[in-house]
Amino acid sequence: MTTSPLFVLPSISLEDGKELLWLSEKQAPSPQRIQAVDDTCTADQAFRMASQGTSLLWQGDFQNARQLLQAVVRRLTAKAKPIAADAFDFNRHRMNQAQRANILSRLLVPVEPDFSIPLRRAPDCQQAIVEAFGFQPVSLPGVIPLRDLQGLIGAHEWRKKGVQIPALAQLGTGRIHPHYGVFSPVRGEYLDMVAKAPLPAALSEQSVAFDLGTGTGVLAAILVARGVEQVFASDSAPRALACAKDNLKRLGIQDKVQICADTLFPEGQAALVVCNPPWVPAKPVSTVEQGVYDEGSQMLRAFLAGVADRLLPNGEAWLILSDIAEHLQLRTRPELNSWIEAGGLSVIERMDRRPTHAKATDESDPLHAARAREITSLWRLKRKTA
Repeated sequence: MTTSPLFVLPSISLEDGKELLWLSEKQAPSPQRIQAVDDTCTADQAFRMASQGTSLLWQGDFQNARQLLQAVVRRLTAKAKPIAADAFDFNRHRMNQAQRANILSRLLVPVEPDFSIPLRRAPDCQQAIVEAFGFQPVSLPGVIPLRDLQGLIGAHEWRKKGVQIPALAQLGTGRIHPHYGVFSPVRGEYLDMVAKAPLPAALSEQSVAFDLGTGTGVLAAILVARGVEQVFASDSAPRALACAKDNLKRLGIQDKVQICADTLFPEGQAALVVCNPPWVPAKPVSTVEQGVYDEGSQMLRAFLAGVADRLLPNGEAWLILSDIAEHLQLRTRPELNSWIEAGGLSVIERMDRRPTHAKATDESDPLHAARAREITSLWRLKRKTA
């Protein structure tokens, strides 16, 4: 497998002068204090040291490290206090989650230059690491947070298995294979709306559509499955571009979708422009969060401000958006309506669906009050006439 590095891995220096690569891309700072520990380390000791800022380099049995991490999670959970879902508390929730992530990321496992894990009963993680970081084996050993490694392994399994998309049953395998760091299309309600919304009449004259922020390429593929002859799919994230290309090839429709890098709007105009921007106006702190969080609603606002000029006569813009930000008091409906108005757009129709994912009914979720009221909508918009 040929890969290109997605970024430069920083190195850290131990007290004995040894250099180690720091395998983390979640904007986490490299460890300042590292202490070697093994199977004799208790959960209470690990929790105390990690809470005080010491990173623990595990040198015992890999499965025991997993159990130790679970024990630390239980201690953090026991200390957590339930919070309500208002704007202030959401920000506090995010801060608490960041602090929790910092503590959990302090349990480290060693990684050899060939990306194997030199611990007893360690799984084969080499392919998962290569897929996530875009590197072939390197020259130095490194360390990676065990929690991050588990995420890499889970992403690798998702990538192998794929997600069955009913709207793509007629194309290839009908599955979408999300890559590490690319948001997985597991929320079926918005896919179903894109598959069933009435297509604009303009497509019969010029069968061209844009898919903005394509991610896995799932919406571009659904448009092709619905008969759109040419889709231009844009994204600025290297992982998303690679993922979309992979999925379009698997589905056998790479000739019908052109990938456009480092741009929001492709050149020209289209009969249909589809955009599923991040739904929550907050700062992302990891690659995968970029599919959920967008500080200041930058992508949403750019789409609404610019899409009217990109529409062919009688064309439509489809905005796919959850209202969870409104329930969290991070954005209001009047704000959204004002952005639509300022963009020279009017609403043809709004299709609404309630989510069916597990968190919608999980009362232990700190954001349950907001999720229980959440509605995902497909806004059919058109250019205002004079």
